[in-house]
Amino acid sequence: MIYYKLIMKNKKYSMNMSEGPLFPKIISFTLPLILSSLLQLLFNAADMIVAGRYVGKSALAAIGSTSSLINLLVNVFLGLSVGCNVSVARFFGSKQEKDVHETVHTAIALSLISGVILAAIGIAFAPDLLVLMGTPTDVLDLSSLYIKIYFLGMPMSMLYNFGAAILRSIGDTKRPLTYLTIAGAVNAICNVIFIIVFHMGVEGVAYATILSQALSAVLTLKCLMQSDECYRFELNKLRIYKDKLILILKLGLPAGFQGAIFSISNVLIQSTINSFGSDTMAGNSAACNIEGFVYVSMNAFHHTCLSFTSQNYGANRMDRVKKTLLTCLACVTVVGFALGLLSYIFGPELLSIYASPDDKDVVIKYGMIRMSIIMMTYFTCGTMDTCVGSIRGLGYSVLPMIVSLLGACGLRILWIYTVFTKIPTLECLYASYPISWTVTTIAHLICIFFIFRKVSARLKKAALA
Repeated sequence: MIYYKLIMKNKKYSMNMSEGPLFPKIISFTLPLILSSLLQLLFNAADMIVAGRYVGKSALAAIGSTSSLINLLVNVFLGLSVGCNVSVARFFGSKQEKDVHETVHTAIALSLISGVILAAIGIAFAPDLLVLMGTPTDVLDLSSLYIKIYFLGMPMSMLYNFGAAILRSIGDTKRPLTYLTIAGAVNAICNVIFIIVFHMGVEGVAYATILSQALSAVLTLKCLMQSDECYRFELNKLRIYKDKLILILKLGLPAGFQGAIFSISNVLIQSTINSFGSDTMAGNSAACNIEGFVYVSMNAFHHTCLSFTSQNYGANRMDRVKKTLLTCLACVTVVGFALGLLSYIFGPELLSIYASPDDKDVVIKYGMIRMSIIMMTYFTCGTMDTCVGSIRGLGYSVLPMIVSLLGACGLRILWIYTVFTKIPTLECLYASYPISWTVTTIAHLICIFFIFRKVSARLKKAALA
């Protein structure tokens, strides 16, 4: 009886995405994912708010200037978690339990290896890369200190991200939300203790972040270990299965390289922003953090589309794959436009949260320059990412990488070295974002049309064989 109750308890968290009404399941899956992403972003927001209000605009600029570099180094390995998500979801949808088991254990082992490698790279090279980015000398020491401590927590960060990807693949977005709620509370409490009580500065912000990441990782791993379904993690069976590793790398590396090269274009833009001085950096950092809340809300539909597409493809339900894309595109457009509009309307009030009374006017001034251009068109970034989720869910990982690199990254870099050189203003620099998002979305939709036809024909042929 106890064993039966444990099985039923775990089954209520998993989701069969290939049967039943699609829209309610998409919403049920996405809402906890949005809240989880918002909580994760709150880690960084809490860091920046406390630093900006209690340490000063130099601390705010220092933490904000590290984000694009952190993303550059981390995204290659986070891409592997995408490969883990697609693999587990496909095997789960086709009820191949042994393959799910092997993929889960390979993914956890890979997450720990990735975290150690990232920690070594970040601590050794990140400070020098900050110099290459042109980080102003008045914030360079603070930025270097923050990033060194931050990368100490990479093993735990990778463990959480891979573990959460496994849970998403089987339809569970509720328990990661619970774990991040607990970790977020710990992060906020530690920020208060380290910064306000012990006056530790940016190092206190970094320590609070890695402690909260460690807690979320431990809770996620415990969840996997206590499961009685095929995705259960058993420590004594931790190993890398060669065929599953190859599949994860095949699906995940292109996603990781795409994220890394995206970050290169953002590093280039951040370097250009740095040339305008620390006042501009502080305003830009606060605006970027606010944008982040809109972005993760839209990006949840990318993960939803990825998981639903993978499971339905594994179950040979191409009709639901198409409906998933259309539903997610409609949802991400509405959510992106509504949140972007609200963020712009309340921009001055939101930006003022990130600054002390003495720095408030400067942060609002430069933050609103960015928000006035980005927010009203931000939904196009969401449609671009959702299209990528659909293509990757069908097992095509290299194609969206190439399209995204040419359409988004390449166009932004070209813009900086052509248009921006003629019109060297912040407004011109920020305009590269919506233009690149729109062009890339159109290119992805064209690719999807041909991929859907090809996959549908292949499945029909296999059914007749």
